[in-house]
Amino acid sequence: MSTETLSKSNNKDITEYELQILQRAEVALRCAPFTTKLFADMATQGVNLRAIAGNDGIKNQYLTNPTSLIIAENALLWLIQVGVLRREVDGQGITDSFRLTPMGHLLLNKWRSQPRFPIASLGDRLQNFWAQIQISRFL
Repeated sequence: MSTETLSKSNNKDITEYELQILQRAEVALRCAPFTTKLFADMATQGVNLRAIAGNDGIKNQYLTNPTSLIIAENALLWLIQVGVLRREVDGQGITDSFRLTPMGHLLLNKWRSQPRFPIASLGDRLQNFWAQIQISRFL
C-alpha cells in the first residue's frame, strides 16, 4: 500500500473515529439527568457538585428530576470520561466543581436554545449503558 493511500485511509479512520466520539458524547448528554442551564453555567464558571445534586439542583434548574449526590456525581464522571466535562483544579488540587471542555462547548451550542437536551430513546439508553460497561472494563 502506498503512503498516499495509507494517509487517505488514516484520515478517513480519524474522521469516523471523531464522529463516533461526538455521537457517544451526545448520547451521554441526552441520557444524563441535567438541563442545558447547568451546561450554560459551566461554560462561564465552575459549578460545585452540591449545587447540582438534590434539592439545590432542582432549585437551580440544573436537574430534570431530583437526583441524589452519588447519582449526580456518577453522571458527571461519565461526562468527564466521554470528554464533555472536566474537573476544576485550584492551588490545593482537584475541586468539586465542574466545567465544560471544548467538546462540551460544541455540544452546548447545538442545544443552547432548548431548556433541556432531547429525550433519550431506549436505544440511546442501551447504547450509553453499553459504552459505560465497555470503558469500565479497561479501568
